[in-house]
Amino acid sequence: MEAKRGIALLVAAFVVSPLAIGLGVILLIAASDDDKGGGGGDFELSAGKLRVGKGYVPAQYAGLIEQAAASCDAGLPAAVLAAQLKAESNFNPDAMSYEYKKNADGKTIKVPLAKGIAQFIDGTWESSGIDGNHDDNRNVFDPEDAIPSQGNMMCKLLKTAKKHPGYSGSPIELALAGYNAGWGRVDEYKGVPPASFAKGQTYYYVRNIMADVARLTAPDTSGDPEVSGGWGLPVKGKLGTPYHQQGSAWSTGYHTGIDFEVPTGTPIHAIGPGKVVAAGLGGAYGNQVVIRHSDGKYSQYAHMSKVKVSIGDSVNGGQVIGRSGETGNAFGPHLHLEIRNGPEFGSDISPLPYMRTKGINI
Repeated sequence: MEAKRGIALLVAAFVVSPLAIGLGVILLIAASDDDKGGGGGDFELSAGKLRVGKGYVPAQYAGLIEQAAASCDAGLPAAVLAAQLKAESNFNPDAMSYEYKKNADGKTIKVPLAKGIAQFIDGTWESSGIDGNHDDNRNVFDPEDAIPSQGNMMCKLLKTAKKHPGYSGSPIELALAGYNAGWGRVDEYKGVPPASFAKGQTYYYVRNIMADVARLTAPDTSGDPEVSGGWGLPVKGKLGTPYHQQGSAWSTGYHTGIDFEVPTGTPIHAIGPGKVVAAGLGGAYGNQVVIRHSDGKYSQYAHMSKVKVSIGDSVNGGQVIGRSGETGNAFGPHLHLEIRNGPEFGSDISPLPYMRTKGINI
């Protein structure tokens, strides 16, 4: 499917997207106004979903975004949809983008391209737009139609992405890439297209959205009790590849974590107490576990040969969560450890300073 539409560019605030590739200069018209349009309905926001307010997700769209995410049975985070809308239009329901092209007389004319808060082009809206508020009027400028349509497209792409665990990138990243450039490009590159494709449009679209997900996610105030156990090293082993080492082996162009050189089957311990938010296949990471800690940071353990916890489990610091291996994109057995601001790829921070603040001697 040739995904969506063509996204506008306003200075550096928005990310160039889909069919804008090769279509010429795009210009976004209409300033953002957080007080316009869109009813949130009566969908109740839950803890740990969206951070609502000035500078975050406009309150009038939060319910629509939550509902669109909840309607997907493939595990689509509401904050991903919110970060997309911010990148697409800065939550502006009246957003319009244009392409400049020559007419039959050779004159340059401005032609409407993408429309509304989710920036659909006409062809994709015709095939994928839905009547979200059931008023018998599919309106691309109505957030009550556009946001459910965006969620529906992302849900379908996410389900497709989960059928390709060997592709480079998490399922969410693959879905975002498909939404931006078309799933055909994801198939072509067996993952998120690299920065060399279309001057990095899709690569940075995915990367910037994933980096914004953590910022738009509300703190989890559900009252989960802190589990016991202190902080310590995940394995006893020599440090290997350091954080941010550059090289062509990584899709980002640099290493996003630190490696521990240990043989296959070495027990891997949670570095601290927390709750498991991901467990299983993780694309290029192979078998992985991601743990959310009470301070809002996440630790990720990759290339496992065996996973011993499940999503939703509370774990103690030092608890065995799996065994090391070389699944995914790995050159020999080792443990790849990341510390992140959010649960997904693209929100990594330097692991060693964080671990040292927890009293881990490394």
